[in-house]
Amino acid sequence: MKSVTLKELGTLLNARVQGDENIVIDSVSTLEQAQSGQLTFLANSKYRAQLEQTQASAVLLSEKDAENYQGAALVMQDPYVGFARVAQLLDTTPKAADDIHPSAVIDPTAKLGEGVAIGANAVIEANVILGEHVQIGAGTVIGQDCVIGSGTRLWANVTIYHNVQLGMDCIVHSGTVIGSDGFGYANERGTWVKIPQTGGVRIGNRVEIGAGATIDRGALAHTEIHDGVIIDNQVQIAHNDVIGANTAIAGCTVVAGSVTIGRHCIIGGNCAISGHLNICDGVHITGSTNIINSVKEPGILSSATVAMDNRLWRKNTVRFRQLDDLFQRVKNIEKKTEN
Repeated sequence: MKSVTLKELGTLLNARVQGDENIVIDSVSTLEQAQSGQLTFLANSKYRAQLEQTQASAVLLSEKDAENYQGAALVMQDPYVGFARVAQLLDTTPKAADDIHPSAVIDPTAKLGEGVAIGANAVIEANVILGEHVQIGAGTVIGQDCVIGSGTRLWANVTIYHNVQLGMDCIVHSGTVIGSDGFGYANERGTWVKIPQTGGVRIGNRVEIGAGATIDRGALAHTEIHDGVIIDNQVQIAHNDVIGANTAIAGCTVVAGSVTIGRHCIIGGNCAISGHLNICDGVHITGSTNIINSVKEPGILSSATVAMDNRLWRKNTVRFRQLDDLFQRVKNIEKKTEN
């Protein structure tokens, strides 16, 4: 088990140490559940009441919260970011693979960098390039002509189709499919004619993709996921989408084809974004919102209604249908009033 002193953590985080700097920390936990040897944090004021009762050896705090706390603490501007950094340092997650398993199938034309690990029953097809210290989990399949950057980790049962490129230090979780065909068809008198999807997928550095996500290949040009993007579980990214750097997309969101999403956007869970739209940098879309037009200015967008009693919801649904009629009546009244 890893361990580190408060003094060492203070140096790492550029944080002020309050109390005994020789306290040893071996793991992290919540305010409510933390025990001796653990570090916790306070980043949300609604949990402030738990601060005095915590059994943690030390707490990450802001300057304001530290003023009224007598225990050991690491004091910094953003305790939640500090918590994330310490959690990374003390992470005990095992590797996706430790070495090259005898049952792995590796094409002789594949090129493997130093320290590559490949799990049981994984398949590495022709002309694949794996960078240094890449980890490939059990049962994962990497198709022809793919390039996986150094330090990238693919968990078990990931499927990477042909002509896909992942950058350095990416994480792809189990069950995700990257490079599957986009939904491209022409209709000939009622019969669907498939359009071959000959583009690829290009994914930048430090991208994390959750379990069960699907990222389709481009029809002609590539689907692009830029540096630092985080994508949650069960997200669908369609063909020829472009996702800007450091954008976050939460679970079960669906992005239709040929959408361009800017940098530093936050898209909540269960959103639906229609095809061929542009969303500018810095847009925050709250959960369950439907986007049917391009977004040209940064801001917060919402469209989902809150849960309510079913009988009230039925009444409001009827009233919603009556809005246009009500609008016309008000407009007519305004005209009469003006005359």
